[in-house]
Formats: sequence, structure tokens, C-alpha cells
Amino acid sequence: MSCGAGLIRYSASFLLLMFCAATLCAAPMPPAVPTQAQITVLYDAFGKSSDMHKDWGYAALVEYGGKRILFDTGNNPDILAHNAQVKGVDLSKLDFVVMSHRHGDHMGGLSYVLRVNPAVKIYAPKEGFGVYGADLPSTFYRKDASLPPEQRYYDGAPPDIMRFGSAWPGANFQLVDKNTEIAPDIHLIALVSDKPGTLELRELSLAISTPEGIVIVVGCSHPGIDKIVAAASTINPRVHLIVGGFHLVTASDSDIDRIVTALHDQFKVDYIAPGHCTGEPAFTALRKAFSDRYLYAGLGTALSLSKLPN
Repeated sequence: MSCGAGLIRYSASFLLLMFCAATLCAAPMPPAVPTQAQITVLYDAFGKSSDMHKDWGYAALVEYGGKRILFDTGNNPDILAHNAQVKGVDLSKLDFVVMSHRHGDHMGGLSYVLRVNPAVKIYAPKEGFGVYGADLPSTFYRKDASLPPEQRYYDGAPPDIMRFGSAWPGANFQLVDKNTEIAPDIHLIALVSDKPGTLELRELSLAISTPEGIVIVVGCSHPGIDKIVAAASTINPRVHLIVGGFHLVTASDSDIDRIVTALHDQFKVDYIAPGHCTGEPAFTALRKAFSDRYLYAGLGTALSLSKLPN
């Protein structure tokens, strides 16, 4: 074979190889595997027998739209770590954390989360002098220019904004004081309690707008579960599911009946999955009202949002 003939054959083979490679690259990619849409209860005081440890408090892993969100962190860091390990949940791989409010049974496990995921973004309610940190304009306090400098704050020349530390120095807190969309279709509802015992307590709830309606995850519902649902309904009037603590654990039967009626008749909630501080009498009343649309949500339960009938 002449050198010229060999060169022609080699060139033809090379062009054929390049054509095949280009064809493969242009071929349509297989459809992406749908992202998981579920809520897994990692911390609560009731549940079926398992290796997980029950304790008073709340934490749930929320997975939706490709995001992994830890909602609250429970009461005890060691128990949160253990329960996450039992469920195979890696808390070093989170998109962000939501702290509903400043009570210890919801934020006690945060030290473990920060140990394994120190840079994670943490959304928390903004409060003056709050445990999550705060900032206030220096105009918040009255001044008296007649005093000598040594008797005046900052010698009479305070900074425009006064910044205050948190109980977790260096943590990546983003403080929230109004309803905010933090990711596509994922919202935070910010409300303030007007109830005795928790007056002025600020609380965040998670509201996810799904094709079936709004999914609401609540920590303790101190501002009132009815008020939280009303606020979330402005995003999407159809309430598909509510998960978490309704704070009816010490409520009278008449107050429980009022809330159950509002959720069932006024807001026409599709599904209810109460936990934590909802209370045993309220579990009974909600199960009676919602029947097969009452979902068990004890410790370790994984609620698949994609498997709920419309």
C-alpha cells in the first residue's frame, strides 16, 4: 500500500470517528431523575419503636425542588446527631437551616449542625437583642447632651447601627422580619405572637408552593396556627398540607374545637400531619375531623409529598 493510500484511509477513519462522537454528543440526554419531595421528622417526643431517641422538641428535614432544608434542630445536639445517623441523613449537606423561634427545644441541636456544617446559611427571626444576633439603629435610645462624655454611651457619638452578638458566634445567620421567598416557591412566613406567655415572640414558618397547593411546616405556632395558615394562604389559597406543632398542648377543648373547625371548614386543609406541641387531645380531635386525611407524623416518619392524592 502506498503512503498516499494509507493516509487517505487513516483520514477517512478519523473523520468517521469524529462524526460518531459528534452524533453521540448531540443525542438527547436521558430524563433527569425527579428530585425527592418529602418531609422527614428527625426529632419529636412520640413515635413508633425504633433506634431513634424520643425527646421533647422538633426538627424535620424538608426536601423540595432540589433543596435540603433542616427546619429546627430539636432540644439536644447528641440526640439530633443520633437520630440523623439512624435515618441516614447527612446534615453536612444542607442548603440552609430555618430556626422557627428561640425556644430551647427547637434550637438546642444547632451546635451539632454547626459542628458538621459551620458555614450553612441559617434563617432565623429578627428580634431586638435576640439570641441569633441583631442590629438596631442607635436612635432607639433617648439621649441627654447635657451629660459629660464619660457618662454618655459611646462618648455621645454612637454608631448609626449598633450590632449585637449571637449565642453562636461566627454562624451564618440571616435574620428575617417579614414574609420572604428564600428559594423558588419556598417562602418564610414571619409573625409575632400576641398570646400570654409568649407575647412578642417572633416565629418563622415554612411555606412551600406546590402544584397541589401550599405545604406549611410549623415549629410551635405561637402566633396561632390559624394566623399562620391565613398568611400562607395569600401565597396560594389552597392549603394542601400542614406539618408540625400547633401549640394546643395545654389548650381547652373549646379552643381545640375552634382551631380544628377553622382548619377543616374555613381553610379547607387537604391533609394534616400534627406533631410536637399539638397535644394529645388535639391529635384526637384532628383525627376525628380529618379522618383518612390525618397523617401520622411521629418520630422517624417520612411524608412523601408526591404520594398524597390530590
